[in-house]
Amino acid sequence: MGTKEIGVAVIGTGRISDLHAAEYMRNPNCRIVALCDADANRAAERARAWGVKGAAISTDFREVLDRGDVDLVEILLPHHLHLQAALEAMNAGKAVSLQKPMCLSESEADKLVEAAEMHTRPFKVFENFLFHPPVMRANELVEEGAIGEIVSIRIKSNPGISRTSWKIPESANQWRQDRSRSGGGPLVFDDGHHKFALAWSFMGMPSKVHAFVERTRTRSGNLLDAPGIISFLFPGPKVGSFEIAYSPELEIDTQYYAQDDRVEITGTSGVLWINCGHGRLGDPPPLAMYRNGNTTEYRDMISTWEQSFLLSTRHFIDVLMNGGRPVLTAREGRQVLRMALAAEESARTGSSVPLQ
Repeated sequence: MGTKEIGVAVIGTGRISDLHAAEYMRNPNCRIVALCDADANRAAERARAWGVKGAAISTDFREVLDRGDVDLVEILLPHHLHLQAALEAMNAGKAVSLQKPMCLSESEADKLVEAAEMHTRPFKVFENFLFHPPVMRANELVEEGAIGEIVSIRIKSNPGISRTSWKIPESANQWRQDRSRSGGGPLVFDDGHHKFALAWSFMGMPSKVHAFVERTRTRSGNLLDAPGIISFLFPGPKVGSFEIAYSPELEIDTQYYAQDDRVEITGTSGVLWINCGHGRLGDPPPLAMYRNGNTTEYRDMISTWEQSFLLSTRHFIDVLMNGGRPVLTAREGRQVLRMALAAEESARTGSSVPLQ
């Protein structure tokens, strides 16, 4: 794309859009030129909050796609709207960053993969956890052979309460409670995408998935898919697990969602611990490693959740300007989606779901 300024349209201006817009607002190679939302007042409010002067405000994403100054669309709509919006964006010749999970089913994913691989512009399924600095450093250590060959991964999601977390509009909770729009549970299918992406990134595609998932009603009346545990069998054989525990009286230090995320990766000669996902419990190191009888803490990194969004978007901007491969591609996003769908199916049927 050379040195041309990238015109960005944000389609969907709900709570998470602040983090998606952050790098576009800072990056000298980009300019937000349009915001689109079913609620025009909400879109205009975000434009004011971001200091985006002169940006077009629309309630129809097709109007945005018709704009000649839009090069890239950031699609942040409820999950059931992803497929149509992404297909139309590609048909309009736009580069696309599509919020995870990419869609609701494997058949929808197949359509997106086919369209994305024929598309002449970059297509990305947005995933920020893979760009979380502690995760990136852990990946470097694994590639260096610091803990030997990985034999297992344990991932923990732990929602709680927080006096410092941001406020979530009730409209955002409502569509996530409707499986026809959300595709699955808020912790397994929606937020779980981050955890499935981590497991896939470090371990590859599992051959089998098994899940036990219960339902708990929160104090606000919403249903959470917790407690739960999802088990993975990987070729090797290697194993993994993704555990969800809801702690309604657990105070979490965060500016974002009231949730803590923890990961343990065990190798043949060492162990890695990744801390500080959405928030934090106390003051743990963002990353720690045990090997040869010694524990090393890694604190020399910015480990806020926002940083993962900045780095993920920055990488995609570089792809647009200089070439390269997005993370995640449509085909990779489909693999992560298959893991989430398998977990939902196993929890529903009580049976293991083969994936290979």
